[in-house]
Amino acid sequence: MQGKIIKGIAGFYYVYVVESGLYECKARGVFRKEKMKPLVGDNVEIEVLDEIEKTGNIVRILKRKNELIRPAVANIDQALVVFAVTEPKPHFNLLDRFLIMMERKEIPVILCFNKKDIAEGTEIKKLEQVYASCGYPIVFASARNQENVEQIGELLKGKTTAIAGPSGVGKSSLINLLQTEIQMETGSISKKIARGKHTTRHSELIAIDEKSYIMDTPGFSSLYVNDFEKEELKYYFREFIPLEGKCRFNGCDHVHEPGCVIKEAVEQGMIHKVRYDDYLEMYRELQEKKRY
Repeated sequence: MQGKIIKGIAGFYYVYVVESGLYECKARGVFRKEKMKPLVGDNVEIEVLDEIEKTGNIVRILKRKNELIRPAVANIDQALVVFAVTEPKPHFNLLDRFLIMMERKEIPVILCFNKKDIAEGTEIKKLEQVYASCGYPIVFASARNQENVEQIGELLKGKTTAIAGPSGVGKSSLINLLQTEIQMETGSISKKIARGKHTTRHSELIAIDEKSYIMDTPGFSSLYVNDFEKEELKYYFREFIPLEGKCRFNGCDHVHEPGCVIKEAVEQGMIHKVRYDDYLEMYRELQEKKRY
């Protein structure tokens, strides 16, 4: 019997089988031996142990289209990355790390900036400027006022979308508006630290309709992009691509080389300085990693 893992908690996997319902399953020991862990979003084969109690074992994990380590999910079509325009202010470096991770996995990204209702025009304008040249679809929304939520819903149709972002940006509120199956617990912003209390404890797949799923993923606070070489990094910054190969030197890393068109584009405002500074920071991290 084949189904899809929609939730995993403490070694139990909840597998949804069309027309049969939800089964609580354990994973066979063979996966541990092969160091393969079932992930939310996996298509699996199960053996039913008790049809009345709806229990079973996962006996096979079918081939994955893709997988992410953090959040630990599989078979996603796209990612909806949610940050707040303000309260908390967006952490650009964190956002760019997430975008790099998605570029490496070739997973399309939609950027959503929530809390538009309490933001100033200048804050929205800055975000537009930083990400305008990157080519990511951007939606400014307000979960509180239900503004542009329908537009997001349209972008999610017929796809399995991982929704990710730091705590306190209104992810759970958006998820509650996008579907009617599950009401997420919404966390209040901790005023003292201006960060969200973690409300989502595990990844979970929620159906919007028969062909559209959203995967809520636990809040993340740091992403270390360091499992590749520094020379690769430039290929994951979308706005660098049209200018690639036009620098004075072949193999230019756009850091300190003379005659670099990327640095010129930054000076001319074609590439935003925020993005370039994040590139430099990540480049140096990768350089340090190699040294040790």
